[in-house]
Amino acid sequence: TAFLLSYLVCIPLGIAKALTHETRFDIVSSIIVFTGYAIPAFALGMVLKMLLCGTVEGFPDIFPLSGFHSDIYYSLGFYGRVKDIFAHMFLPVVCYMIGNFAILTLLMKNSLMEQVGRDYVRTVLAKGGTYLHAVLGHAVRNAMIPIATGMGSILTVMFAGSVIIEQVFEIPGMGRLSLEAIVGRDYPVFMGILALTAICGLFGNILSDLLYVLIDPRIN
Repeated sequence: TAFLLSYLVCIPLGIAKALTHETRFDIVSSIIVFTGYAIPAFALGMVLKMLLCGTVEGFPDIFPLSGFHSDIYYSLGFYGRVKDIFAHMFLPVVCYMIGNFAILTLLMKNSLMEQVGRDYVRTVLAKGGTYLHAVLGHAVRNAMIPIATGMGSILTVMFAGSVIIEQVFEIPGMGRLSLEAIVGRDYPVFMGILALTAICGLFGNILSDLLYVLIDPRIN
């Protein structure tokens, strides 16, 4: 979820920053993005737990302290289950996103700014096209090629998870399972996770190649 949200947020944000380069929006958003990037995900997770989970007196108890769902999850209706999982996922997803936010945003911005200076963009403008049409209709597509490189890793990320975030929020995920397998010397479990992660990585590379072709059919 965090991986998908990172792309859905960072790509439009990177485009907006490229179109408003060196404006107030660009400077303020860069400060916010780099501030979030400078905070380690596990440290942010512990701070959010203290501020929003009621562990410190005087602060609100908005989100659950740990786990992936509550004890009464199976007795809830459909919307109740969705709300319960959303409440448990919100803080971990924020911590997942914070690490990729700056990298993806700046990669999209710099890639688009590089494409804007190319000859084909000037050709579109010379033919009477608007700057917005030249950028959104032509430059953005070519700027997406570096972004597509990391999209294939979604399969590995979905399976492997994050050990630190799962430890902080006590989520019984694959990352935490692999750590417990290493500590407990449960080598069959760890090797099974490693093998499946490697297979997911291979399929992820194939997915990236397919995305290249969709973005630019000339790549084959």
